[in-house]
Amino acid sequence: MPHRSDLYEDAPSACWPIIYSPEYNITFMGLEKLHPFDAGKWGKVINFLKEEKLIADDLIVQAREATDEDLLVVHTRRYLNKLKWSFVVATITEIPPVAFLPNFVVQRKVLKPLRTQTGGTIMAGKLAVDRGWAINVGGGFHHCSSDKGGGFCAYADITLAIKFLFERVQGVSKATIIDLDAHQGNGHERDFMDDHRVYIMDAYNRYIYPGDGFAKRAIKRKVELEWGTEDAEYLQKGIVKRDEVVFKAARSRRIPILMVTSGGYQKRTARIIADSILNLHNLGLIDKELVTSGAENPKVEQMIRETAKDLTNLSLQ
Repeated sequence: MPHRSDLYEDAPSACWPIIYSPEYNITFMGLEKLHPFDAGKWGKVINFLKEEKLIADDLIVQAREATDEDLLVVHTRRYLNKLKWSFVVATITEIPPVAFLPNFVVQRKVLKPLRTQTGGTIMAGKLAVDRGWAINVGGGFHHCSSDKGGGFCAYADITLAIKFLFERVQGVSKATIIDLDAHQGNGHERDFMDDHRVYIMDAYNRYIYPGDGFAKRAIKRKVELEWGTEDAEYLQKGIVKRDEVVFKAARSRRIPILMVTSGGYQKRTARIIADSILNLHNLGLIDKELVTSGAENPKVEQMIRETAKDLTNLSLQ
């Protein structure tokens, strides 16, 4: 029997299936600025959405922190114990000075925000099934697997969300991961290497971190971007349109869809994520009242083929 988790408590029906907590943001003596990743972008996304009057604090679902018991659904106890060593967390987050902080500080200021985002992704999985769609304004730690973190990813929230659904939601027996971050999602790929219930499509730059050849074996549909596809060009050509393509593919087939906001190494990333969410709303692809009415059980390969074609055409425009 799965353990009882607060993460699967029903969310208020008046709320959008958008999950967030102010606890997501990492701020401590400026250390977060030592990594190019914008560790405060999640709050900025929410502020942009508030400015556009899409949401208010009482209309979003408050994320809860994932407990050790929740994390052990995927992670090994050995791995969670490793996170009690500050130098291990410093290596994972790529912020060397973290190694010199007492671990209780690291737990509170670095790992608790990441555990809360992880809880948000798990919560969003259930919400997506209940409402047809959900967005966690955080999460997407795709470099972390059950026993190894890296690339600013300390918890395997994508694997956890899917495993929770398989174990706790009747009728969920398959999942598709469409990973569109510029880096290969080697964490979930390692976790689902031999699990035929999970179909993985990954579009990434083959020349940058992590270059995990073993994990690539789990990818059913690879879209390897060439070195010449620069960040600014990719952002300009496609983030908003990219998300639109994926949501249209899922919503038109009545497949529940969960979006996590993943990476982002530029200050304007938060604005682009907010613009993408606003675009989905303007097109009627997300709405507070929409609910799923049961998937048509389409062939995943066909959906992925069409989506990959659209995304490839988009990157070539």
